[in-house]
Amino acid sequence: MSKLILVRHGDNKLDGSGRYLGSSDVKLSADGLKQAERLRDCLVTQKIDAIYSSNLQRASVTAEIIASKHQLAVTTCAELREINFGKLEGLTFDEAHQLYPEVTRLWVEKSSALQYPGGESLDEFYNRVSSFAGRLKKYASEETILIVAHSGSLRLLICQFLGIELWHWRQFRLDFASLSILDTYPQGAILSLLNAISHLA
Repeated sequence: MSKLILVRHGDNKLDGSGRYLGSSDVKLSADGLKQAERLRDCLVTQKIDAIYSSNLQRASVTAEIIASKHQLAVTTCAELREINFGKLEGLTFDEAHQLYPEVTRLWVEKSSALQYPGGESLDEFYNRVSSFAGRLKKYASEETILIVAHSGSLRLLICQFLGIELWHWRQFRLDFASLSILDTYPQGAILSLLNAISHLA
């Protein structure tokens, strides 16, 4: 396969509020736009052959800013969206705990049985993100693919390509506008960079 550059979108206007914002289509904050510009400058000399992004605007705008220096179109993919928290969207953890204590208990326990009411289960989320990975099989080993998405969807991609169990997904940290790199091979993948943010300094 190929080299995958994984980028988490820049800061947005609500993520610092502590609310569940999986499928909510919030905009980048002013800081988030600056972070995207620093990503663009960091990657300006990097060979990139294709760019994919979640179709939520905090990711797609980040991708478009990076793409502006590469004369590449951004392909948006619903499969790369963050998990759908359903009825928990827009709530804080305390508000969710009051309304859906069983759901928040399963979240704290990191249970694979977690199902967000009106939203997705972890298995459904994983299967959705996994369906995106099939798009990448067409690329040759010398090609580099940029993927701009969300903390959850990128962590699931890392688990899939490394061949590790799904429950490990919450053991990776991906900050806003961070860079991670997966080098993929027929025999497996190597995580050669994780959560780099030096370009933001």
